[in-house]
Amino acid sequence: MVKIIVSGASGRMGKRIIELAQNDGDIEVIGGIELKPVPEANIASDISRIKGAYNCIIEFTAPKATVEHVEAATRLKKAMVIGTTGLSEDDMGVVKKASAVIPIVLSPNMSIGVNLLFCLIERAVKTLGGEYKVRIREAHHIHKKDKPSGTAMLMSNIVRENAKDVDVPIESIRDGEIIGDHDMVFESTVDILRISHSAKTRDIFALGALKAAKFVITKRNGLYSMSDVLGLN
Repeated sequence: MVKIIVSGASGRMGKRIIELAQNDGDIEVIGGIELKPVPEANIASDISRIKGAYNCIIEFTAPKATVEHVEAATRLKKAMVIGTTGLSEDDMGVVKKASAVIPIVLSPNMSIGVNLLFCLIERAVKTLGGEYKVRIREAHHIHKKDKPSGTAMLMSNIVRENAKDVDVPIESIRDGEIIGDHDMVFESTVDILRISHSAKTRDIFALGALKAAKFVITKRNGLYSMSDVLGLN
């Protein structure tokens, strides 16, 4: 049985993760973490105040809080699923250090479709080489703080890792309540190739996070991606 606490329990993603988990017979929601405690729901402002046994922390908060929770999870020897975006190099250093002690799934996007998108981008870059100009367009709701999105940054990194001296401009749009659109364009003098993904609901991220939780509690210490969870590597 996967027994989770959700960090960011009152946020958009946190609420949906809890709702979907309650309909999953393999997952039990033990409690949550939020700045404003809700004792009757076992939601506390500090991990140490959570009542009951759990084996996985699902993290969708801000970078500063995420680092604090990673350090706490390391002390408590709890597995983690981290969907927080906007992590700095120093933050990533903390996560990587923690992964020597606990298993962690880290991904800027938990969607199955987006992780297939990453694979398609890698294949396209290797096939097309440096003959095509590349650009990325991403669009999200006005509440999203990081810009470009973590997903767009990973798309850019995939290109840079597989093609030398390629400039990858990113156009970021923050408008309305767009859940998440990502487009990669490869353009030559003779044709244009587009690879894109659009999220219809946040459920794709929540379901991916729950799938990652089921995966990570079976693993030894280490840093895993959604590609590992989905068997795409």
